[in-house]
Amino acid sequence: MNQFLALFFLVCASAVPAQTFVCDKSQPGATTLTPASIYSQAAPGFDLNTAPEVTPGSCSSDKPFFFSIALPEGSYRISVTLGGAQPSTTTVWAEARRLMLEKIAIQANGSVKRQFDVNVRVPSIAGDPSHTVHLKPREIGNLDWDNKLTLEFNGDHPAFRELRIEPVHETTIYLAGDSTVVDQDVEPWAAWGQMLPRFFRSGVVVANHAESGETIRSFVGEQRFAKVMSLIQPRDYLFIQFAHNDQKPNAVPLDDYKKLLVDYIEKTRAKGATPVLVTSMNRRTFDADGKITDSLAGYPDAMRAVAAQQHAALIDLNTMSKTLFEAMGPEGTLKAFMHYPANSFPNQTEAINDNTHFNKYGAYELARCVVHGIRRDKLSLRKSLSKDVPDFNPAVPDPVDDFSLPATPIPPKAENVTKIPQT
Repeated sequence: MNQFLALFFLVCASAVPAQTFVCDKSQPGATTLTPASIYSQAAPGFDLNTAPEVTPGSCSSDKPFFFSIALPEGSYRISVTLGGAQPSTTTVWAEARRLMLEKIAIQANGSVKRQFDVNVRVPSIAGDPSHTVHLKPREIGNLDWDNKLTLEFNGDHPAFRELRIEPVHETTIYLAGDSTVVDQDVEPWAAWGQMLPRFFRSGVVVANHAESGETIRSFVGEQRFAKVMSLIQPRDYLFIQFAHNDQKPNAVPLDDYKKLLVDYIEKTRAKGATPVLVTSMNRRTFDADGKITDSLAGYPDAMRAVAAQQHAALIDLNTMSKTLFEAMGPEGTLKAFMHYPANSFPNQTEAINDNTHFNKYGAYELARCVVHGIRRDKLSLRKSLSKDVPDFNPAVPDPVDDFSLPATPIPPKAENVTKIPQT
């Protein structure tokens, strides 16, 4: 019955017609956007109390702005023509800060066309409103779990001329993990899962179901694994990374951890999909010689053993992160982890000194490690990786002074950004 319902809702999403939006001009078959085009459940438009300047042929602003459209659960291809009257550098985030396009520079009066794919999801499982993911308070109303697709245009005079949205059915990478993988929705927090979409061309979509505070067991208990299993199709992938919370007292003993990993693998394979185990990255724990010490209590070794026994693909992010963090050094890693003095961001009244979680730079570098692992393991996904990013050597991190991504506006509900966003 659940398989039938999942297929039914997949067909519903596929039946959604393609929609095209243009800025203040008439075009056959397209919806014209004006300054009055404000989002509602009944009408697509500009959202979250933002609106660009709309002129014939361009929607642009000197501030970030959002566009939303109500859509059923599924995956969608976004074809966007960027550009405006002024020189612009546009970064596009989707949903709860998933990086889609990175700093696309365009000359004044120029145009650049790009495509990317976005996954939209809702809490109900297989369309059954009585069977849902057990959302945490912070997830309720989150852009990852609503009934709409939201795009954020950010950067230096972000601008677009035309936007086309159409349903697609394609290879999906599902992510299961914790706060080091999740779509962190509030600046300055970030995780590698929300950076991963940037590294793929259209034809592959990332569905990040990771959530802060999760263990491999609670991910099942909160019906998150059931949600993924209700959606996953043959030729899809499930990337699995757990350890940071599993190792805590009275959480998940190693033997249970290994049994649950095997269960994830078997159930994913039964769906015709490919499980990929990802060992958890290290924490920022250095010894006196500048070497990373093991703070994960044998859980990465347990995952390596299960991968070998089950002949499952393994991305050894734990080993790569050790190389990466040691190359950055104790001082350099301060700029990759969550270390900020008080008042660095709105609503940040206290200093942040966190050796587990990452800012955008740290998350981006870890995503590059994961992409390197995809290439090294020769997963078929490597054929869909973006061609504008060369392979990555964790021993040679990107210079932090050369890195920047525009900041998403911090929502008013984020009363204290120093708090680890878990509840």
